[in-house]
Order: sequence, then structure tokens, then C-alpha cells
Amino acid sequence: MRIVIAGGHGKIALRLAQQLSDRGDQPVALVRNPDHVSDVEEVGAEAALIDLEKATVTELSEKLMNADALVFAAGAGPGSGAERKETVDHKAAVLCADAASLAGVRRFVQISAIGVDDPVPEGTEPVWAAYVEAKRAADADLRERTLELDWTILRPGRLTDEPGTGVVDLGEGVSRDSVSREDVAAVVVALLDEPGTAGRVLNLVNGATPVVEAVGEQSEGSR
Repeated sequence: MRIVIAGGHGKIALRLAQQLSDRGDQPVALVRNPDHVSDVEEVGAEAALIDLEKATVTELSEKLMNADALVFAAGAGPGSGAERKETVDHKAAVLCADAASLAGVRRFVQISAIGVDDPVPEGTEPVWAAYVEAKRAADADLRERTLELDWTILRPGRLTDEPGTGVVDLGEGVSRDSVSREDVAAVVVALLDEPGTAGRVLNLVNGATPVVEAVGEQSEGSR
């Protein structure tokens, strides 16, 4: 499969590209910084230069031609302010969904965050609140696109750089906990292989169920 990854230089994205490449798929990493091209190529991805905060829908759709799926793994990242949470975590996600629809790329996996539908407590640090609001808005937009996209929203818990375990808890009712980025990437790969997970919003933490089995249990055909 040819899989386009938005936010292609991110920590999850690089692990995802490596896993896809290792099994013979064609990952395409969207990056805005030319200095990051060599990093994504080292993990077996094709680099495509584009700035998701400036690109038009048409420009982005051209990068998606002949793709089998798009994974939104972009984020403004630590150290960025509230404005970039909105332009990257929300607006860039909407742009990607628009471009996927225009290019005819139906399969869309969006990496969000656990708990973003919960009310933000009073007194929450403003940038964190902006992040939660941006993720919530991006997810809400995607949920309205059932007719045009076969979407799955994946909501990992607290991310770690620990080695992947290969075992997770995945589902709508899964509670907050941590999960390794390596395991997040593995779950995304399994979701891409399981079209029956379209239309699901799934929380993810490390747990006790092998990744492929956990994803299979969330497929439409198994419920």
C-alpha cells in the first residue's frame, strides 16, 4: 500500500514509516522542513515537501494522488503556543480531510489524544487547553465525513518512548494510561489493514491483548 503520513517527521510518524517500509509498503512522509528529508528517507519513506499551515487543498491533494490511505500524525509539538495548536492540530487536520476527499483517498486514520471530548477543567494551563480544544474540533470535523471518508480516530494515552510491547488495550471505554509510540504505530498499521474499523473512535493504552487481535476485535465484522 501507498500510505501518506501527514506530520511525517514526528516521533510516531517515523516509527510508522519504518514499520510500513519493513513490510514492503510505500510510506510517503509529508514534511515542511527540507532538513528533515534525509531523516524520513532513512526509515524507508519517500519525502514530500509541503507546509500544511500554508498549503491549499489542491496543492495537498496532488501529494495524495495514487495513495491508498492517509494518516494524520501531525501536531504542533511541545514548545508551540496556542495559535499553532489551532493551525496544526485542528486546521491542518481539516485540510488533510478535505484533500483526501478531493483526491479520492477514502481511508483516513487520525491520531488524536485520549480524553479530548471531556470538559477542560477550570484553571487548565491555556496552551494545553488550546491543544485539547484543537484535537476535539479536528475529531468532530472528521466524524461528519462518513459519506466521503472511511475514517478511524485513534486516541492514545500518555505517550512514551519505551520499546514497543506488542500488547495493548483498545476500545471506546479504555481508561487513561500510557502507551509507547512504537505500539501506537503498530496499531495504526493494523488499522490500515482492517477496514472494518472505519467509523470508530478508539482509545489506546498499553495492555494485555496482541495488537492485531485488539484491532480485529474492534472491526465491524466482529461486533
